Amino acid sequence: MMFNAGCWKRRLAALTIATISLSGCAAVSSDGGGPGTCPPVVEYSREFQARAAEELALLPENSAAVEMLGDYAVMREQARACG
Repeated sequence: MMFNAGCWKRRLAALTIATISLSGCAAVSSDGGGPGTCPPVVEYSREFQARAAEELALLPENSAAVEMLGDYAVMREQARACG
């Protein structure tokens, strides 16, 4: 394990929490559906986000789940920008 692995995980956890928190500001389209409609962005409580960050910090380095969460954060940002 690298010396700075803990620091890297904390940064990723902070980035994930920031992304999730910012996605709560997403605007909802009022057109009601159809092609090109933005998907809804689920809002998470601060307590739930803190719990997720703690669990994320426990994952091993190079975890597939960590990579998937990064992709999920990007998709949330895209959905938020869609509206």
